[in-house]
Amino acid sequence: METLYIDDQIFIPIISDYGFKATFGNELNTLFLRKSLQALIKSDIPIKEVMFDKNTFEGITQDGRSGIFDLACRDENDNHFIVEMQYGDAPYFVQRMKFYALHKFNAMVKRGKFDYGTLTKIYCVAILANDILPYKDYHTLANLRNEKAELFDDQMTFITIELDKFTLQEVDCQTDLHKLIYTMKTIHTVTQPTQFPKFWDEEWLKVAIDELDSRKMTPDEKASLEILIARNAESVKAESRRIKEARQIEKIETIKNALKMGLTVEQCALLVNVSTDFVISVQQQILAN
Repeated sequence: METLYIDDQIFIPIISDYGFKATFGNELNTLFLRKSLQALIKSDIPIKEVMFDKNTFEGITQDGRSGIFDLACRDENDNHFIVEMQYGDAPYFVQRMKFYALHKFNAMVKRGKFDYGTLTKIYCVAILANDILPYKDYHTLANLRNEKAELFDDQMTFITIELDKFTLQEVDCQTDLHKLIYTMKTIHTVTQPTQFPKFWDEEWLKVAIDELDSRKMTPDEKASLEILIARNAESVKAESRRIKEARQIEKIETIKNALKMGLTVEQCALLVNVSTDFVISVQQQILAN
């Protein structure tokens, strides 16, 4: 999915760093955030209030791997929400979600809540442009369950949205979750108000869409936007290079092990899905060393 802003684009992509902070991270008006979180966790209970955690995970909230730990907040019942946006490749993303959630869990305990029965809930939300899970569903909600898929514990909940898997058209969007994902996936492609779906007149979505309207930005705000976009683009490129290099190293190590086990060059090439010339080059490296 293309997420970069271009000069003649009316609306800034929500999935961009700037767009996400202007909508989900809007501290002056949290209506969009509250309605979105309620939809994402599939709750029938409205979230009345959210308080942003300013210094959560200081020093590790931006990891330079094309993923941005965007925000952490609490509702009026002290339930915790962690939200991360990912617009590039996402290796080991599930492990990162667990890291964030467990870090929050440990912080809650250290603050003196040693009665584990009173611990409030933690919702770790990941919104991704690309696919990472081997399921067809675009919305995945996961808890700790036993071998019969029965709920073992719901104090931690992991929610994943994969935008590429969402294919519903405007007419099919009936729930707030549908409307949210449709908006995230299409808002930056709209060029005329006549293209607005009717549900974009709902107040919670209007709040977000107004924040994304580039026509309402001051020159300084536009300059800040361009800087953020350039920074994010470089981050994505750097991460893509690191992933490619890591996969190359993994292939080489697999080939080395396969050759030691006695597999032929052709078998190694088939195993790792590379050319025989690549396997031969690895083989020559082994002999040279």
